[in-house]
Order: sequence, then C-alpha cells, then structure tokens
Amino acid sequence: MDATVAQTTGQTAAQAERPVPQPWSLEIDAVAHLLDTRTTRGLSAAEAAARLEQDGPNVLRQEPPEPRWRAVLRQVTDPLVLLLLAAIAISLVAWLVEGAEGVPYDAVVIALIVVANAVLGYVQEARAEQAVAALQRLTAATSSVLRDSEVVRVPSAELVRGDVLVLEEGDAVGADARLVEASALTVGEASLTGESVPVLKDARTLPGATALGDRLDMVFGGTAVSRGRGRAIVTSTGMDTEMGRVAALLESTEKESTPLQRDVSRIGRMLGVAVIVIAVVVTSAIFLTTEVRTASEVVAVLLIGVSLAVAAVPEGLPTILSVVLALGVQRMAAQRAIVKRLSSVETLGSASVVCSDKTGTLTCNEMTVRAVLTPSAYVEVSGSGYDPEGALVVDGRPLDDERVLREVELVIGGGSLANDAALVADGGSWSIQGDPTEAAFLVAEAKIGLTEARRNRFTRVDEVPFTSERKLMSALATDAAAEGRLAVVTKGAPDVLLSRCTHEQTSAGIVPLTDVRRAELLAQVDALADQALRTLGVAYRPLPADAEAGEHLEHELVHLGVVGIMDPARPEAQASVAEAHRAGIRVLMITGDHPRTARRIAADLGLIEPGGAVLTGAELEAMDDRQLRDAVRDITVYARVAPEHKLRIVRALQANQHLVAMTGDGVNDAPALKAADIGVAMGRSGTEVTKEAADMVLADDNFATIIAAVREGRGIFSDIRTFIRFLLSSNIGEVLTMFLGVVLAGPLGLTAGSGLAVPLLATQILWINLLTDSAPALALGVDPPPDDVMNRPPRRMTDRVIDLDMWLGILWVGAVMAAVTLAALDLRLDGGLLGGSGSVEKARTVAFTTLVLAQLFNCLNARSDRVSAFRRLFTNRWLWAAIALSAALQVAVVHVGFLNRAFDTVPMSPSDWALAVGLASLVLVADEAKKLVERAVLHRR
Repeated sequence: MDATVAQTTGQTAAQAERPVPQPWSLEIDAVAHLLDTRTTRGLSAAEAAARLEQDGPNVLRQEPPEPRWRAVLRQVTDPLVLLLLAAIAISLVAWLVEGAEGVPYDAVVIALIVVANAVLGYVQEARAEQAVAALQRLTAATSSVLRDSEVVRVPSAELVRGDVLVLEEGDAVGADARLVEASALTVGEASLTGESVPVLKDARTLPGATALGDRLDMVFGGTAVSRGRGRAIVTSTGMDTEMGRVAALLESTEKESTPLQRDVSRIGRMLGVAVIVIAVVVTSAIFLTTEVRTASEVVAVLLIGVSLAVAAVPEGLPTILSVVLALGVQRMAAQRAIVKRLSSVETLGSASVVCSDKTGTLTCNEMTVRAVLTPSAYVEVSGSGYDPEGALVVDGRPLDDERVLREVELVIGGGSLANDAALVADGGSWSIQGDPTEAAFLVAEAKIGLTEARRNRFTRVDEVPFTSERKLMSALATDAAAEGRLAVVTKGAPDVLLSRCTHEQTSAGIVPLTDVRRAELLAQVDALADQALRTLGVAYRPLPADAEAGEHLEHELVHLGVVGIMDPARPEAQASVAEAHRAGIRVLMITGDHPRTARRIAADLGLIEPGGAVLTGAELEAMDDRQLRDAVRDITVYARVAPEHKLRIVRALQANQHLVAMTGDGVNDAPALKAADIGVAMGRSGTEVTKEAADMVLADDNFATIIAAVREGRGIFSDIRTFIRFLLSSNIGEVLTMFLGVVLAGPLGLTAGSGLAVPLLATQILWINLLTDSAPALALGVDPPPDDVMNRPPRRMTDRVIDLDMWLGILWVGAVMAAVTLAALDLRLDGGLLGGSGSVEKARTVAFTTLVLAQLFNCLNARSDRVSAFRRLFTNRWLWAAIALSAALQVAVVHVGFLNRAFDTVPMSPSDWALAVGLASLVLVADEAKKLVERAVLHRR
C-alpha cells in the first residue's frame, strides 16, 4: 500500500512523500495491483472504511471554521456596541470621580445588556449556520461504486483510492480515476480544461508525457459524464485531484451578501446616519435647555445620546434576517423542496414564470404501455404502474390471434432489448431502475411472459446510447436463433425512426415501406398522441458479423411497430397550476414529447384550452431571438424541444422582464438551469450535474412542490417585511419620544424640580431595545403567511423591501407611540400640559412602561400593513409567548427591588397600570383606523 498511484488528501507528511506515478501511462492491471483492488469486485466495505480513516474525506480543502472565541468577539466589536462599551467606561469614570459610593447601576446594566445581546447574536448565527450545513448535506453529491462486488451509491466525500467508479450519463465524476472500460463515454471537462466540447474517452493506455486535456484514459473529479457509461479505478481524491491542484492556487472568496441583505444593510446605514444626527441634536438640546452642573449629570446626558443611537438602529436585524431565512429553508426541506442557497428564497417568492418538464413533474412518471400498434392490429394493454399484471386486448376481447401476438412480441421484445432500465421486485411491490419510459417496455414484456425467452435468445454486445439530438437509442445483439448473427435494434421517436426505415416487418414477411404506408403510420401515431399517449417506434436491421456499433447503423431499418405509453397527470398538479395562475405566475410546459400528447396533457392540467397553440422545437429553431421573444408572450406549451432550446426560452422570457424558474433533470438541462433565475433540479430522476447547477432540488420531482416552495418563499418575504416594519416603527417611536421630550421639556414639565429630567434614561432605552429586538421580532419572523399570499402578483426584484407606503405606516405608528408615551409622562408629572401630579421617577416609570406596552401592541399591528390585527389574531402562538415574556419582564423591572435600583423605576399602582395599558392600546387603535381608511380608499378604486 506504500506505492500508490496517487496520494489522496496530503494530510500527513508520510502521505506527502508518496511517489506519484502517472496512472494514465500504466496498464489497468498495474493500477489495480498498486492500489490493491479488483476491477470486477472493487474494495470491501471494511477496506474502504480503513482507507477513508487513513486518508480523510474526498473533499477540497476549505477555510477552517471560525473559532468560537472570534465569533463571540465579533458580537462585541460592532460599532454600535463599541459605543455602549465607551458608555460603560464613561459611567465608571464618573462613578469613581464621585467617590465610588454604592453600585454603578448604569454601568452594570449596560454591561449585562451588551453580554445578553452578544449571546443572543452568537446563538442566532450558530443556528443559521447549522441550518445551512444541514441543507448542504441533503444535496451532497453521490457516486456509484463497486463494494464487495455490488454497485452501491455512496457520498462522493467517502470515495477512496482503489474504489471502482461506475459511471453513467449524467453522473458527476467524484474523483480522479483511471478508466477500466468505456462505452461511448464522453465527459464534459470545461470546468477543468476549458474545452467546451465533451471529450470521448478511451481506456487504452497513453504515453507518460501526455497533457491534461489529452488524458483520454482518465476521468477527473468535478467533471460530468455527458453520454455513455464506463468504469474507472479511483487514483486520487481530495486536494490531490487535478481539481484540488487548481483549488490550491485560488484565493479564498468572501461570502456574497444577498440582495435582500444588501437592502437591509442600506436601511441600517441610512438610519444610523439619521439617528446619530438626532442623538447629537438631543444631547445638545439637553445641554442648552437644562442646567447640567455635575460630572455625573454630564455623563448621564452623554449616555442618553449614545443609548438613543444604539436603540434606534435595529442592529440585530441582519442576524434575525439570516435566522428567518434559514428557518424558512428548513420548512421548505420538510416539504421536499431543498433550497441550496438562502439567497434563492427571496428570488423564489418573486417568480413570475415557472417552466416545467412534463414527465414526472406534471405527471406521475409511472409510464405504462397502453397500446401496441402492429402492421396488423391495434392492441390495448391493460394494467397500470409497474406491477407486471395485465393482458392484451383487441376490440374489447382478449387477443387470440397468434400472428398478431407474434407482431406484439417483436415490438415489445425489441424495445426491451434496446433498453438500459431494470424492473425490480421488492417483496410484494415493484419498482424500476432507470428511465421510466424504457422500463414500461420491461413491464409490458413481463405481462406477456416474454422476458426469459428474449433473454435466452438475444445477447446484447454493444449499444449506441440515446441522445436528445438523435432521439434514438440502439442495441447491438447476437441472435442465438440465427446462428449468433448480429442485429441492431433501434427505439425512438416514431417520426424520426420512420425516416430511417426502408422496410416493414409484417406477418407475411419483410415488405418495402412505401410513402403511402409511411404516411398512414404517421397518421396512426398522431391518433395515439391525441389520446395523450407518448409514442415510441421500434425497428431492427440484420448486420454482418464484423459490424461495429455506431450511429451509422441507424439507417435502412425494418420497422416493427409503435407503442403508446401513458403517463397520467398528477392529481395534485392541476390544483397547483390553478394556484399558480391565481398568484399571477405563468406555467409553461416544455417537453420532448409529441405536440399532440403535450397539448392533451396541458389541456387536462388547465394550462391551455383544448386545441390550444403548441410551439415545436423545429418551429423554435427557425425563429430569431426577436421572434422568440414575441412568441413566448403567448405560447404556454412547447413540444419536441431539445435541451438547448430551453436556454433560448429562458433568455427570451428574461428579455421580457420575467423572473424565471426552470426545471430540468438531464445533463444538457444544466445550462438552462444556470441561466434561469431559479434552477430547479429533480431529486429522483435528476443527474448529479443538474443538481449541482440548480438552486433548488425537488426531492419528490413534483410540480406541486415547486408551487408550495413559491408559497413558502412569499410567506418568508412577508414575514421579513413584518419584523422590519415592527422593528423600525418601534425604534422610531423611541427616537421621537426622546427628541420631542427634550424639545418640549418646558411644556411637559420636565424642567421642574432638581436634577436632570428626561423622558427616559439610558438603561431604560436599552432595556426596551433588548425586549423589542429579540423574542417578538423572531416570533414575527415565523408568522403564518397571509391568507392572500398566493392571490397577489409576483414581487418585482426592483421593488424595495420598504416602499413609500410602508415608510409612511412606520412613521405613523412611531409618532403615535411617542405621543402616548409623552402623554403618560405628562399625566403623572407635576405641571405640564395635562396638569398631572407626581414625581419625575413615577412619571418616567409610567412612560417607560407605556412605551414597552405600546411596542407589544405594535407586534399585532406589524403583522400586516392592510389587514386588521384582529384577523388571524391567535394563529401565531410564538408571538403570544413572546408578548407574555416581555410583559412579565416589564412587571419585574417595575416591582422587583434590585431592578428598581438598576433601572431607576418605582412601583406602579393599579391606576398607573391601567393608564399605561390604556394609552399603549391607542397604538393599536390608531393603526386600525389607518388600515380602515386605506381599505376604503382601495375599495373605491
């Protein structure tokens, strides 16, 4: 084991000193010997585990996780928190200057609040990171390998040297490996070599001095199988792969913020500047309007200015935003929609067009042969799904004509031979491996009892894999009944196949295929398509013994017949399409099926009216970009479309200012998924390459899941607006309370008596900020989505998170909040406008409590900018728990002795509490009145 073909991770000095021979220049047996593996059996599970333990996981080196101490330190190095630390220092200095008598309550309370905020921020960030990490594990790449002679699927991170990779079309290559065998294997290596054309691989040994792009007997980690199949021995993993060498040369990249986060940061900066200006004005006004005599009073004024700046800016907003997004993504994952990036959530709720595949997404993806068209008859096949129970029926009666049965057997048997799927029995149920359309032939073959006879007679020796360009798949087989002579059996789109046929197999023998007969067959195919049947033709051709597989064999074929395959629409898809239409989202069907089949399924789903327009790939090909942009405005169904056409459709829709979600499952769908605003890959049928290119993976391949994810995305964005509305209106209420309290100090009676009298003290403002920026905001971030969230048009990506109407609402609530707080102060203070009576301490406590309660009432206001707070009042139990907790803490601040000293409060009487609750509730009343007026105005419009 010391002399290995390639080191794996470079984790230890011993591993780094291993010789690294050139595996492409070694014979396959030599590579297998050096790596102590067998090409036919692979490694044992125990040996693979031992090698994984020795060499480490097959992953590229990443930046080490941030140390915990640094994450904690980051919580206290925010500029606003640094202001609080400065305030603590100033307070302590003043306390020492005045003789250090008693407890410096201001400094202690501010320090506790800084610590509490730091702990809260750290916990929230840690939870968000854990959520993202969990989602990344859900979408981790996997590879097929031989372990103990069995093909198993393992995470690509667990590949080790000596593993035998089993490569299929659509697989992402998990590690660098030496090919053992290759059948029409082509690999896209653009990510590594820059070569845009997929490379045809060959297992033959190469010279030592061979450039990377010419190493045809190697496959490399991070590339993608475009076509064909093969097997290869893993020679290096992790940082020792070619991709790892490239990664080692790259600088680490910074995490990009999402548009929503950038918008929120912009709001924070704007508020920060505004509030600092207000804080300077407030402190200056205090110095100008109040007699400040002692150092402690100077410190108190400075603390008010600093705390006002900190309280008015929602510094916890970015953290709460990340947590809300992460929680939303976890809810999507529970609904089988795995969103790979948090940034995709905000885009998802804004989708205006969803381009969906038909098969498996809008339909059940349980393809069943329902009809067989032979030269002599139209034969129906009973049964559905993958259970091989059914019978052949002609004109409503069981088939009893041996000649017709022979023709059916030729069609079904030929389609089963040109096939890469498998039918698997698991207890009393049946499942398939591979393409559902191909598996339909195997199920039909089992229904007529032909499977064993076909396998005993024909031995497949080579193939020409299916490509979307040819729309054909061929198998080269020896026929034991014909002395082992070769034949090619081809299966594919009937119109394409018929164009390559020159003869037809009938019960009377092989006859020429005339133009009249070809037209008749095409008409019959159209009739099948009108019944929503997907059609596939089957043909064959005898070959000389020395024939080699290739596309050149797919000519001069003998036509056998056509099958009609049914894949019914998903029952839930029709309801989801209707919901999408109500939400202002266009749903486009893009399929490779026959136009008639596509039209029928689309009509069943409510996508188009019966007989509606369908655009074919050939028609699309003839259009220039301008014509296509015009066409996509009206066309909903696209048939006979190749993967490259999807990319043009996406770009045409985007040119029309649409935000596009595109589904896909094949390798060639990846460019369209990358170009779309939201790429959606199929979790079951999708290839690894497609999943890597996508923003979202559907675990159940179901169209309804896409619409459910859009609904969730819209709900998340609504929640984001809700807690932003709450935070900003509450903070503006604090700012206006302090600003107006200083400006109107004389009329309010705040200048009466001795000492410094301001509406609220620094510690009280910080306490309010802690309450309103934590539990209630987080609870609003998980508010159930509004009932009408899917009855609104999609949000444009150019729309701001906070529009003008929302700003006006925020200012209105903030102004009312400040007014009721100052009214409470005036009613409990000697003199003033309202003629109250009482001490400054009592008045300030009542005002402090009124502001806290007003912000708790504001929780209910913030849930909607139009809908009454009394609608769906008790649907968010977390919100009521947060309100109860905050209210209980405020009661403690008012009535617990040591908290009285810490926050300069005094106990309140029942009448004081009644006054505070009554005034605070006016915030709810005022906002309800505003909403009522706005609804009336909108109704008149």
